[in-house]
Amino acid sequence: MTGWLYLTLAIGLEIVATTLLKLSNGLEKWGFAAASIGIYALCFLVLAPALKSIPVGVAYAVWSGVGIVAMAVIGIILFDQRLSLVQMGCVALVLVGALGLRLSTPAGGEI
Repeated sequence: MTGWLYLTLAIGLEIVATTLLKLSNGLEKWGFAAASIGIYALCFLVLAPALKSIPVGVAYAVWSGVGIVAMAVIGIILFDQRLSLVQMGCVALVLVGALGLRLSTPAGGEI
């Protein structure tokens, strides 16, 4: 499996874990909290092999950037949260940065 595939899987796991963390209501709902913690642990286990071939700064920026954008969208759709136009613009800039890093990093990950 390539580093980018590992990173993509880690991003998906992080999004699920963060959504479950929100559903835990500040860790009050232990089922969601425990699931979130377990999935975060799995996320890091999947992220680690990606760091063998992708520079850590690029991997972390893409991982967190895509997670930020996804959680903003999930917050709007699932949790009825609102973002101002300025906030939406800032989230768009995060996405542009993450995509720019991905597109400017060779398939093997090495710069």
